[in-house]
Amino acid sequence: MSWDFLVPVCVGDLVKTGGINQYVVQDVVSPKQLPSSLSRFRAALRSQGPSCILEHFDTGYSVLQHFNSVDLAVKEDTLELLIQVVGSLAVSLPALLASTSLSAAERKEKLNAVKMSIFLLCKLTESLESDSYRQSIVTAPGKGSKKGKSGGEGLMQWDSEREKVLQALIQLLQLDIRALWNLSLVEEEFISCVTCCCYKLLENPTISHVKSKPTRDCVIHLLGLLIKKYSHLLGASVKVIQLLQHFEQLSSVFAQAVFVWSTEYEVRAVIGEVIREIGQKSSEELAREGSGVKAFASFLSELSALVPELMIPNISVLITHLEGESHTMRVAVCEVLGEILVRVLCGDGLDESGKADRDRFFDTLQEHLHDTHSHVRARVLQVFTRIVNSKALPLCRYSEVMELAVGRLMDKSINAVKSAIQLLAAFIAHNPYSCKLSSADLKKPLAKETAKLREMKEKLEGKAPVAVIKASELWAAMEPELLVTVRTELEPRSDAEKEQQEEEEEAEEDDRATAVKIAQYLRVNKYRNAAQLCIRAHSCFPQSEMFAALSTLTTQTLMDTLALIFKGSDEDAPELSQNLPPISQKDGDKEGEDGELKKQEMLVQYLRDTETFALQVERAISVINTMLYWKTTSVVQEAVQFCVTVCEFSVANSVSGVRKMLPLVWSTDAAIKDAVVQAYRRLYLNPQGDTVRMKAQTLVDSLSELMVDASLGTIQCLEEIVQEFFGSDSNLQSTVVQVLWERFTGKRETSALHKRAAVLLLGMAARAEREVVLSNLDTLCSVALGEKVTEDFLLARDTVITICSITDHVRQSKAAPFRLPQEHQLFTCLTQAVAEGVVMEDPYWQSFMEQAVRLLYFLAESPDQLCSRLLQRSARLVLDQIAEGGEINNKDVSQMQDGSQGSGDQGEQVNCVSLAQLLALCGAVAFWQVSHLERSVSAELRRRRGETEEREEKEKGPSSKAKQTANESTMEEELGLIGASADDTEAELIRKICETELLAEENLLSAFLPLLVRVCSSPGRYSHPQLTTAACLALSQYMMISPSVCEENIRLMFTVLERSALPVVRANAIIALGDLTVRFPNILEPWTQNLYARLSDEVPSVRQTAVTVLTQLVLKDVLKVKGQVSEVAVLLIDPEPHITSLALNFFNELATKDNAIYNLLPDIISRLSDPERAMSSEDFNTIMKQLFSYITKERQTESLVEKLCQRFRTAKTERQWCDLAVSLSLLSMCERGFKRLQECWECYSDKLTEPGVYQPLLSITAKLRRGAKVQFKAQVEEFEKRLTAVHTRGLENVESPEMDEENQKEGGSCERTVLQTNRPSRSRAKSKRGQAKPSVSSQGDDTFVTPRKTRKSKKPVITFSSDEEEEDEEDAVMAESETPKVTTPIARTSRRARLRN
Repeated sequence: MSWDFLVPVCVGDLVKTGGINQYVVQDVVSPKQLPSSLSRFRAALRSQGPSCILEHFDTGYSVLQHFNSVDLAVKEDTLELLIQVVGSLAVSLPALLASTSLSAAERKEKLNAVKMSIFLLCKLTESLESDSYRQSIVTAPGKGSKKGKSGGEGLMQWDSEREKVLQALIQLLQLDIRALWNLSLVEEEFISCVTCCCYKLLENPTISHVKSKPTRDCVIHLLGLLIKKYSHLLGASVKVIQLLQHFEQLSSVFAQAVFVWSTEYEVRAVIGEVIREIGQKSSEELAREGSGVKAFASFLSELSALVPELMIPNISVLITHLEGESHTMRVAVCEVLGEILVRVLCGDGLDESGKADRDRFFDTLQEHLHDTHSHVRARVLQVFTRIVNSKALPLCRYSEVMELAVGRLMDKSINAVKSAIQLLAAFIAHNPYSCKLSSADLKKPLAKETAKLREMKEKLEGKAPVAVIKASELWAAMEPELLVTVRTELEPRSDAEKEQQEEEEEAEEDDRATAVKIAQYLRVNKYRNAAQLCIRAHSCFPQSEMFAALSTLTTQTLMDTLALIFKGSDEDAPELSQNLPPISQKDGDKEGEDGELKKQEMLVQYLRDTETFALQVERAISVINTMLYWKTTSVVQEAVQFCVTVCEFSVANSVSGVRKMLPLVWSTDAAIKDAVVQAYRRLYLNPQGDTVRMKAQTLVDSLSELMVDASLGTIQCLEEIVQEFFGSDSNLQSTVVQVLWERFTGKRETSALHKRAAVLLLGMAARAEREVVLSNLDTLCSVALGEKVTEDFLLARDTVITICSITDHVRQSKAAPFRLPQEHQLFTCLTQAVAEGVVMEDPYWQSFMEQAVRLLYFLAESPDQLCSRLLQRSARLVLDQIAEGGEINNKDVSQMQDGSQGSGDQGEQVNCVSLAQLLALCGAVAFWQVSHLERSVSAELRRRRGETEEREEKEKGPSSKAKQTANESTMEEELGLIGASADDTEAELIRKICETELLAEENLLSAFLPLLVRVCSSPGRYSHPQLTTAACLALSQYMMISPSVCEENIRLMFTVLERSALPVVRANAIIALGDLTVRFPNILEPWTQNLYARLSDEVPSVRQTAVTVLTQLVLKDVLKVKGQVSEVAVLLIDPEPHITSLALNFFNELATKDNAIYNLLPDIISRLSDPERAMSSEDFNTIMKQLFSYITKERQTESLVEKLCQRFRTAKTERQWCDLAVSLSLLSMCERGFKRLQECWECYSDKLTEPGVYQPLLSITAKLRRGAKVQFKAQVEEFEKRLTAVHTRGLENVESPEMDEENQKEGGSCERTVLQTNRPSRSRAKSKRGQAKPSVSSQGDDTFVTPRKTRKSKKPVITFSSDEEEEDEEDAVMAESETPKVTTPIARTSRRARLRN
């Protein structure tokens, strides 16, 4: 063969005239002739074998040239033939390569065949790959044409053939075919031909998919062969970087490839090359868009997870990127460091270099917890989480990293906060200190052990200091004298002296004993004996290593041997110390004491570290507990998971978080609610145990612990979760109920708290299954409401709450009402317990009584009769108690109906507690009687009416009359007139009963009303706190009955609210008046200002109650929002944090209403800057800063600027000017607002000499300049110069004539604006008589003035009475002149609508 095949750079180069002996394609076959040419090719392959490619190369080349025009079948046939050729070469070449008689001609022939076949196969593969990619785009989902389907079939066929091509190439190239080339130098073009094919396949977007794994693995192995055998290392590293830069999906593919190349093919240098290429990328280049930085980062992260140990030598190249601008690269490098720390630089077996690297990497990671980019901070926290979970964090860094993690809880980034919570949870789960972390429990052991350590140190210091001299120091001291002795001993001696010396000295049994004796001689300064024994020992023990140096006996060797024996090695030290004189014993004692001291120091340090860790955990818990109510769902979910983790590890205060997250079961966010339910299920409803019984007991124990000392709100929330458990199909339900009954009935010994918890849990179970309680009512009555009821009213109360769970009110049933007859044992027990408790002084009786009366009205038939008898019985018991005292004659209940006659004489003899409890019972009965009428009776009337209407409709047949009136009835039904009129009739009936019958003379409730009024209006005579509290609360409940009772006693209630000395009475009065405001808004509306006045009460509990009540009233639109809201604003700076948070919540909710805060702001500013209030400027600024944060619209800002500027004209004091200027500076000023500020120059220019006005306005210009456009910036700077000029020189010295004209224009416009705004007010003053009268707000905030009512009925004036002279006592009730008059009737909803709500 005279020609050589040179692999061309381009396919077209082969048809051009080549060089000397270079193969050139002679005949490019046309597409039509290709099938026949391929047939000849196939026949030649069968007959000649793979060498046929030498003759039929042109056929394969023609397919490449006409690739776009030939049929798919031709391409497939060509591919199949080329695979067979390459496969045949792979089979036949091994024998040839092993042959030693291979001629040059044969070698050239085989080489050309290899080159030709691989060239054609690779180029055809590239073309088919490109074609399949185009088809995949054309046949995308949704393009389901016939052509697309056929193309899809071809594509799928190529997917199956692609792997065959790669297998054939691997099979051939893994042979040592380099022998076919001269000097085994394979040309670069041949290698590039194969590698280009491989990289072309990797560019496929689906190469990283699971279905492409076989192809992906084949490409990786083929490239591995080329790198290892064909010197493709440098080219591969460059190509990896190029492809990563353009194809982001290849990051995982190349990470796997580099892993395979460095491990299976042992080409570790490839990692260094690739990382070096990435490391050389400049920071500016990586910061650009499309630089492939995401692919680089992902590649590094995945590669470090595969071969972390091979990343360490190259890490210095990557560290430079931590200072770069690309946060993505910073994240990748931090993740690489994390992988190395977790999998390589961990454990105790590290050398000094490894420990130094580990510490350096940890320092780097800790620095980047404060990275400028939030994504980096979050990912570094995640890296630390993995390190902690892998137990790779050194103990000495726990406290440091923990503190950084707690600090990140305050991060602005939500992702960083979530990652910090996860890290803290990992710290707690894997803490090396203790299973139970409590700083309080650790204080005593730490103090004890610290004191013990101090004592040990003092004991050691108090002992006489013993000089401890090292052996080396002793040797240095004795060496000069010993040297003289040695020289003397080595001098020549007579035979007689030698024989005498041998007789005197006898060697020991072994070399070690001899060494010990020599050392002893040296210690007691017997140098001559030591030297002689040492010389003698060499002859006795010639094999001993200790005396081996004496084979050549010289002064130096003898001194060296003696030094070795005296100083000794570490191995000889124990034996030598045992044979030393008593000094060594003292040293041993000293070492033992030092060891104990070190142990104690380690113990104290451990306790200190544990306490520090526990304190950090407790701090983290307090912060994370506040996150349970964040608006971000994902943060709340992480906080819930954290609370579960700390609870599982019994961390101190962990239950606080678990209880705090309980109200989230009512969250509208399903994800949060589900997270809380799952958390409680995990903590309490999935108990561990060997049997069902043990599991049930564990579950009951855990739930009982949670309910002990729980508030009513906590119990209600827990009820939702427990009810879900009992509603599910758990096999534990029946056993749990059985255990609860055993605890309640006392079959199992348990505490009173757990007995109460058991009965409450039974009530929760009853909500899911009524029979749990209904079938055991007798048991409940006998255990908790029987003879021993007076011993434990709390158990009785909780039992009543449990029984309430079977009533219709709790179960929201729409069927016929479920009630029990009056003679039922339950009601007998209840009424007896309540009546007997009236005359007892039990602090828990009242809460039991309230629940008992509630149950009577919920469950009993005709509860009003029951309660009437209960009141009568209770009153008689109170009278009997008085009679037993012998102070007054027997009186029956009828005498109490005479009002208050005689009560002044009896007042002092009555037991105040009994009377207070009787009045509380009256109030509860009155309240629940009204509730019973408006809820139960009204609902039952509606239900019966509905049944009647249904029955009438069924009885009615189709008639002509019905057809005639169909249209009219349909219209009435559409308008809702039929139901509405019926509802109004029923509501009117209920209202009439409340107004006329409930407090009629024949009704027992009316008998107590005068007594209530008497007690409330006479604080001097009735000064007992419990009596006053009960009377005021009962009176407010009576006032709920009807408007007439409310009107008669409203002045008295507000007098109590303002003048009572008891905070609890004032707080109760606020709550009661809030309820009355909802029920009778028109009556309470004039008293609004008195309600707001309680916001400035001196007692925090009263202020808290007031702001809570007013928040509900305002947000539910019961109260009109007026300028008095400024009193709520003052609470933003309240010293009590809880009150501050309530006020903040008020404004947060108010801000959701359109323009509410915007409309109130001018009035709030005026009231707060009033000189009479004397509020400090710091407090004013704090309040205004919060309020102005709600102003976000440009129009609102512009309008407020004008309003505030106009107020400068009416402001009288310098302080008011300053407050207005500060308010202006707090606005988020926009361009329109600034323009308005310039237009109102005349309003404030004369006040600019005041620094308090000038500085805030100057700060406005500083804010506006930031990021402003050039033109607007110039306007701002000009305005700033004007401000400064007026401030420094005064207004009269600055204004120029031109400016005067300008100001005149501006002033004129301002005046015109004012005039225009004033004209309508004058026209309104002359309005017609039919128009509405001006509102209160337009008349100012002084007093409410309205015309007197037409009905002139004098009301009895109630005055205080006391034991002192009544004439001299000042009237405690507000005078008529102090009483606000009704001015603005509030449009109230109909009673029907309220009843429905």
